[in-house]
Amino acid sequence: MRSNYLFTSESVSEGHPDKVADQISDSIVDLFLSKDPEARIACETLTTTQLVVLAGEIRCKGVFENGAWADGAQDEIERTVRETVKAIGYEQSGFHWETFRFENNLHAQSAHIAQGVDASGNKDEGAGDQGIMFGFACDETPDLMPATLDYSHKILAKMAADRHAGTAPFLEPDAKSQVTLRFENGKPVAATAIVVSTQHAPGYDNGEKEAELHNYVKSVVAEVLPAELLSDATEYHINPTGSFEIGGPDGDAGLTGRKIIVDTYGGAAPHGGGAFSGKDPTKVDRSAAYITRYLAKNIVAAGLAKRCTIQLAYAIGVSKPLSLYVNTHGTGTVGDDAIETAIAGIAKLGGLTPRGIRTHLSLNKPIYRATAAYGHFGRKPEGDLFPWEKTDLVDDLKAALAA
Repeated sequence: MRSNYLFTSESVSEGHPDKVADQISDSIVDLFLSKDPEARIACETLTTTQLVVLAGEIRCKGVFENGAWADGAQDEIERTVRETVKAIGYEQSGFHWETFRFENNLHAQSAHIAQGVDASGNKDEGAGDQGIMFGFACDETPDLMPATLDYSHKILAKMAADRHAGTAPFLEPDAKSQVTLRFENGKPVAATAIVVSTQHAPGYDNGEKEAELHNYVKSVVAEVLPAELLSDATEYHINPTGSFEIGGPDGDAGLTGRKIIVDTYGGAAPHGGGAFSGKDPTKVDRSAAYITRYLAKNIVAAGLAKRCTIQLAYAIGVSKPLSLYVNTHGTGTVGDDAIETAIAGIAKLGGLTPRGIRTHLSLNKPIYRATAAYGHFGRKPEGDLFPWEKTDLVDDLKAALAA
């Protein structure tokens, strides 16, 4: 593994068209789980100029049963979608929460998929699909996340907070960030390049107003990044195309699940390929990605490694994972195979079956809208939110390894 290198990660804001789609899809997941904790949801969203389209499959008691909608259900779905867009802040002629055209094309979940997932007789609940899922953690930041991604997220989250608070009224919802760090001996030592492109009010692309915007962005970067990483040598690219007034779904179409690297580890770790947003937790694309992050984070938090990658694999309709793989990249204090054995022996994890994961992390709750912008990982666990970010497995791992 190289110890001296440059590495870059990007993030996108809540107003990016793909993230608008993710947040809408997850608001639908939350809506249905609030009605029925065992609901099945696979909701895809398309956003473009003055249009939002939903498509996918659902099963939800009291909302959609036997191929029919309950009274008022479709109105509640549309209201939820519009409230989500309003909360992001879109009140523009090309995309306005109150006036965009809305289509709901959700339909019943396939009976052939349902029969593989549902528990019946002696059959345990199976995985909602086949696939491979990865989790990762490292000691580059207090959140045990790759530093390049962590800072990219936090730049945009701070800008969004200022926009919502009214302290940066020249900002509009759509934005992207990118952070390049130089690593020496595997540790970040300097920010070599910062890229921020933000949608803005008219007139902030030249003269004093452009300077105001640039100075504001640099102040946010200085607040987010550790001072020792910034210097006169740090290169800034702020709105490098010049003007960015047309943005969001009016500037580019958005689709659910197109920002999977932004959602996870910024390219610093493998990705199994499955998106998260719009899916209920029987889908292992989501729940197994959360448990692998949980395991990797607890391994690093326990001091068992400085860097950890974990993979799980599943087959549709089969409850037990097909494989468990741990790689501490040469930083482990014990063997990777010993950690695998320890994980397999912790009873509270439920054998890492889909139901075992959902039970341990309490995933059958409406907690997903909050995940759909600024990363699913590296967030602070608060109440029911982000339970996979807890480090409450540290003692269990140590005890299992000592046995």
